[in-house]
Amino acid sequence: MDFLKFSLSGFDDFLLYFGLSVGFVVLYLAIYVRITPYREFALIRAGNPAAAASLSGSLIGFVLPLASAVVNSVNPWDMALWAAIALVVQIVVYLVVRLIVPDLARHIPEGKVGAGVFLGVVSLAAGILNAASMTY
Repeated sequence: MDFLKFSLSGFDDFLLYFGLSVGFVVLYLAIYVRITPYREFALIRAGNPAAAASLSGSLIGFVLPLASAVVNSVNPWDMALWAAIALVVQIVVYLVVRLIVPDLARHIPEGKVGAGVFLGVVSLAAGILNAASMTY
């Protein structure tokens, strides 16, 4: 009957880190949709695949290093610091892609999938590198 034994030790840490993570995801999305000149959620609700691809890639690109921060942090403050770094990296990625694709602000609302996929993939690639760089 050992398989019936379980423990909730560490549940308070789970709640703390999960809550912080959800908070950072909400903060990230709030900042990201404010700096873009188009309204991602409205475009996604309207069926715009470019907006869906770009926002989804960006979100995953943020969540990957956020997860790495949770796994590798020594305390919640450490996790929050690295989460903030991940947030800044993703915002910078968006700004760099806007330099590479100057008409991005027009292409995404127009539903040009290539622009949305490119932004999403660059965001995801940066997130993977960011997450890998956070391991120590």
